[in-house]
Amino acid sequence: MPTVLTRVTSASPTSDAGKALRHRQWAMVIDLRKCEGCVTQDKPPQCVEACNAEHFVPPGQEWIRLFQVESSTGHGYFMPRPCMQCENPPCVKVCPVGATYRTEEGVVLINHERCIGCRMCMAACPYGARSFNWGDPDNPPGATFAQYRPEYPVPHRRGTAEKCMLCAHRTADGKLPACVEKCPMKALYLGDLSDDIATNGKEVVKLSTFLGEHNAFRLKEELGTRPRVWYIPGHGQEYGHHVGDERKPQKARSWQEQGTTVEKTHEGGRR
Repeated sequence: MPTVLTRVTSASPTSDAGKALRHRQWAMVIDLRKCEGCVTQDKPPQCVEACNAEHFVPPGQEWIRLFQVESSTGHGYFMPRPCMQCENPPCVKVCPVGATYRTEEGVVLINHERCIGCRMCMAACPYGARSFNWGDPDNPPGATFAQYRPEYPVPHRRGTAEKCMLCAHRTADGKLPACVEKCPMKALYLGDLSDDIATNGKEVVKLSTFLGEHNAFRLKEELGTRPRVWYIPGHGQEYGHHVGDERKPQKARSWQEQGTTVEKTHEGGRR
């Protein structure tokens, strides 16, 4: 249990036949008390690198971005920014061809076989969570012949929008998203609103209590997007990032620089 949230397929073992299947309702929590931009580790941001390697993210894109923020109180802090997986996503509303949609588990995906590259979704997103493939993306060996699916959009395609999809291909197998799994400070949590739990791979917490006790907040709630990413206020103090610390995060490496291979990500015969 500390490492995965296993998929639930029915309401209970004794459920009557014919009752509706229960779906996970995925969410994410980012504990800013623990996030220190990997500066105390003397490494590039591991959440960004893990995402780049898992999805072969094209150069120039970052599906999870690390921002260095200066607050009004003078407490500088780092803020990872994935897609917010909004319950009321503006991107879905404006897509003229239905390429962007929201799954029953609350994850916003893009079907590149429908995407026409109009970029209306990018203009509508208030979080700047989307990128665009202007050229022919550099795909890993073997990916050209991979079977495309929105949950794992490889090979990447020219003229399409892309973004974080909360590693839908991993959560479907009971695994944590790559960024959650690889965060050395365990600052990122995958949560399930339906079961009211969350885990960072090390501990399991009651989600509602965790959010309430630590004054969690969401970005741009006033817009009515109802994001499913919550933040716990902090500035990396749990791991030595102090007020006035001027260390900067290193540049994240691309999957090519990391030497990632298609076999590594597809181990277990997924493709």
